[in-house]
Amino acid sequence: MMVLALMSPVKDEPYELKPKKGYEIALILDTSESMAQRGFDMLNPGASRFDVVKNIVSDFIQKRQNDNMGLVVFGQYSFIASPLTYDKNILSSLVMQLHEGIAGKYTALYEGLAQGVHLLKESDSKTKIAILLTDGYSTAGVDKVPLDVALDMAKKEGVKVYPIGIGAPNEYNRAVLAKIAQDTNGVAYGASSASQLKEIYEKIDKLEKSDIKNETFTYKNYYYFYPLFVALLSLMLYVYLRNKRGGM
Repeated sequence: MMVLALMSPVKDEPYELKPKKGYEIALILDTSESMAQRGFDMLNPGASRFDVVKNIVSDFIQKRQNDNMGLVVFGQYSFIASPLTYDKNILSSLVMQLHEGIAGKYTALYEGLAQGVHLLKESDSKTKIAILLTDGYSTAGVDKVPLDVALDMAKKEGVKVYPIGIGAPNEYNRAVLAKIAQDTNGVAYGASSASQLKEIYEKIDKLEKSDIKNETFTYKNYYYFYPLFVALLSLMLYVYLRNKRGGM
């Protein structure tokens, strides 16, 4: 047993450390009253636009395991519904609890964009992304932030914006979304159905895939103390028996 202990038996066990160095993403969702319209999903015509959006965005969140993500909602006003977090389950659950009109019935589009940039402002990440989804035009008199101010904020903070317009092409301002994308080095998209919207989020997922590999380490488990313990126990038993025999 002493010889076996000196041989130091060992077992290698791999240990994978998941990194937390992905992108930082602001999800900006339009919750105005028009998002309650139905017929966006041909397979589920009873679902509202926002019901479809919630399911697709929730699925997108779960795919981005290495990313730090936050949520902004806007309607008549905008607010940060969730700060940046790595907890995808909480963020997905929060998205599913949102509903149309939660931020008012009108569309403060530029204010929503500015709020998304503000969410990413304190980040020191090299890659900041905002995915802006809307189904309407900016409502005059409601949007307190001019477009040029929101764009200047995004460019100053290095935020790449992916604007997505949903619904019929005349229901949202394609020219404005194209300008937002152009000025921030993003890409503008349009979706007239649930399947198209799902494809868009899949495209963005591929375009902005975090090239991060998990680090793998080898953890060594040493087992020399087991034969050492048996050896010491045997030695003590031997000494005890020898002394007992000598006393007799």
